[in-house]
Amino acid sequence: MTKTLSSSLLITLAALAAAASARTPASGPNEAATARHYAALIDGTRPKTAELVLFFSQMPKGGDLHHHYSGAIYAETYVDWLDKQGACVNKVTYRIETEKSVVDSERAKQAKDRTCLSSADVYADDAVWRELLQRWSSKDFNNHGAIQPPPDRQFFQTFGYFGPVSDHSFHDGLLELKNRALAENVSYIETMFKSPETVSDPEFDKRAWDSARDDAKFAQLLEAARQKLDATSSFKASVDAFVKTVDDASQGIDDENFTMRYQTYVVRLFSPSRVFSSMLAAFEAAARGGKIVGVNIVGQESQMVSMRDYTLHMQMFRFLKKAYPKVNVAMHAGELALGDVPPEDLKYHIDQALNVAGAQRIGHGIDLAHETNAIGIMKTMKAKDIPVEINLTSNAFIEGVQGENHPITLYRKYGVPYVISTDDAGVTRHNLANEYVLFASRYKPTYAEIKKASYNGIRYSFLPEADKARLMHQLDARYARFEANIAALDRTTVKH
Repeated sequence: MTKTLSSSLLITLAALAAAASARTPASGPNEAATARHYAALIDGTRPKTAELVLFFSQMPKGGDLHHHYSGAIYAETYVDWLDKQGACVNKVTYRIETEKSVVDSERAKQAKDRTCLSSADVYADDAVWRELLQRWSSKDFNNHGAIQPPPDRQFFQTFGYFGPVSDHSFHDGLLELKNRALAENVSYIETMFKSPETVSDPEFDKRAWDSARDDAKFAQLLEAARQKLDATSSFKASVDAFVKTVDDASQGIDDENFTMRYQTYVVRLFSPSRVFSSMLAAFEAAARGGKIVGVNIVGQESQMVSMRDYTLHMQMFRFLKKAYPKVNVAMHAGELALGDVPPEDLKYHIDQALNVAGAQRIGHGIDLAHETNAIGIMKTMKAKDIPVEINLTSNAFIEGVQGENHPITLYRKYGVPYVISTDDAGVTRHNLANEYVLFASRYKPTYAEIKKASYNGIRYSFLPEADKARLMHQLDARYARFEANIAALDRTTVKH
């Protein structure tokens, strides 16, 4: 009897948690006043942008679900880490060097003669500092007249500059991201944190390309590769080490006010064997539970290897999703614009991410209007409650997709759920509040829609239902305080 009651109680609690995560945002006594205040800020042809910044900086934001750890940290932090890691910046190439013997032998020289600079040296040389910011981020891209690379190249090349220091101060980086999130009233981040090691197998690569159009044959190849890797002690050890890295880095990050969880990811720019081995390790790590809550795929989607092997990668996801049905999958898909690739290559990426790979969230999805099955995609996403992760700053900078050209207009029209997120806020130098400002000023959603988008940051997270319910309850309380403050402000503000 006790066992039966215990099981019933667990089922009831699970049902209550699920209902809590799916419910609409709580409505408080000051919601109407807050809605009126917000409506006044977006009224007319020229929204009150400064007041919107103030409003959204204070407004609770449930979560940031499309978030890259290395791209979220600002260049200033990476420069601060140089000395700590025994590294320096080559002032000619702006690349990080880890051998400091050259620097040590030059200490007697003047700073202007040094080739590799410490943190203090970089800050002391304004010309070097400004050039570094322009190479390591999008700083000044839109307001200076120097010869520049295309925006997508500028964006993706930044990771090659700061990459050598981004992987050595994980806990410090996570703590900085937490503190910045708390300062702008964000309670949850689901960050794409790290990628497992890859294993190269030239024979697998050849057979993968040969069997790509035969689903059964390709599945057999993947199963054989999976068994081979699973039987390799070094592969298991690499997964263990990967999980330990995440666990060690995340110690002490969560508290009563903030929660962070981690997606692992696969880089789509490598050979099929390296992608599959990394993907298998990612699924294996996520299947263990803990703080790794999902798997993603990253890398510039328009590059040759990404395009050539796109369907191959979707088939790999389908295979592993069947083998690990409880592992969550979010996916960068359709981060393409007209001109990036031939028109025929804009027609299937979101579709395959959904219907082949089984993605539970779509990241970017900006080529939607070009997809052959665009209407079907939106109907599927609405019916299956699959959200799209909207990254307005990123889409505008990398692909030039913004305003009425952004498919958020279509997603909203067809009732597709969405979340507002940042992508790589350190590279494009913004924050989540800024994304809400852009959304509100460009598309003028109601306050109710804004509030729902904020709650969606928890609802569509890959957290367990009990954790979603906990964060939803906290969000209710935070909105009650925020709306009370806005209502009080509205009553005391002198009308002009």
